[in-house]
Amino acid sequence: MQQGDRPDVAPVRALGEKLMQNIETVIMGKSDVIRKAVLCLLANGHILLEDIPGTGKTTLAKALARSVGCSFGRVQFTPDLLPSDLTGVSFYNQKEQRFEFKPGAVFTNILLADEINRATPRTQASLLECMEERQVSVDGVTHRLEAPFLVMATQNPIEIQGTFPLPEAQLDRFLMRLSMGYPAERDEKRMLLGLSAGNPLDSLTAVAQADEVVQAQALCRQVYAGDAVCGYIVSIADATRSDSGLRYGASPRASLALLHAAQANAALEGRAYVLPDDVKAVCVDVLCHRVLCRSARGAQAKAAAAEILGQILARVPAPTEDALR
Repeated sequence: MQQGDRPDVAPVRALGEKLMQNIETVIMGKSDVIRKAVLCLLANGHILLEDIPGTGKTTLAKALARSVGCSFGRVQFTPDLLPSDLTGVSFYNQKEQRFEFKPGAVFTNILLADEINRATPRTQASLLECMEERQVSVDGVTHRLEAPFLVMATQNPIEIQGTFPLPEAQLDRFLMRLSMGYPAERDEKRMLLGLSAGNPLDSLTAVAQADEVVQAQALCRQVYAGDAVCGYIVSIADATRSDSGLRYGASPRASLALLHAAQANAALEGRAYVLPDDVKAVCVDVLCHRVLCRSARGAQAKAAAAEILGQILARVPAPTEDALR
């Protein structure tokens, strides 16, 4: 795209604001996480929610699905969950005398993969194709998934017994790795008062439709990112590959994910062009799970990676205003 071919991103900003305001009627005091979830949806990416039980991960997924008016599916991942439970299976219809395909749980718009690390690696791997290519191949036949398609996976970082940690290839399919965190005391009190009269999810209505999201996703990909901004993204990725604190740095696919997230962030801000600040705003959440620290493991790895990425952002020079013109 040339610099002059900039789209009108006003519909993207309006859609994002409607979704965020609607979700905030259900989830209080988490505007930052809600914004990032909406950003992932607009950037056509997937979300890994890592937090302790009871912090609102499932509620966020349901609220997002109901706000968009999309189909929603929830799968509780367990060791006995089969790949065919997710992708679907072909069976022989004796009455029709032919094979028919029965779609699995992934054939929905927003899929909540609850406690994804409790399923076996074989079942986890069945999500790779649908998350990356938005399609499912069963018995040599490819079935397209309806857009928009978003996977919101959850996992508990403090309970590892009987779990199967996601491999790097699976983690790389998620645009962002987010945490809900504990609510502030004031917000938790408001939540209790609100839930005493019933679940606010039951009265949550859609403020947008699936086709609006698809159009907004297309507009986000048209947001202009100049040579200087793309060079800045590459410099950040290259810095992760040579940092002494990291065993593995960001891949080229991670650079592309960072670009797409920055484009969506710019569109949410009402701009049709990407600034270095857009890259900085999403960098840690996009790259944190795509780099591997040398020393930290388990629950400490995310914090260590975030610290290193912060140091990289501080030392990699951002493009000047003259370079952005």
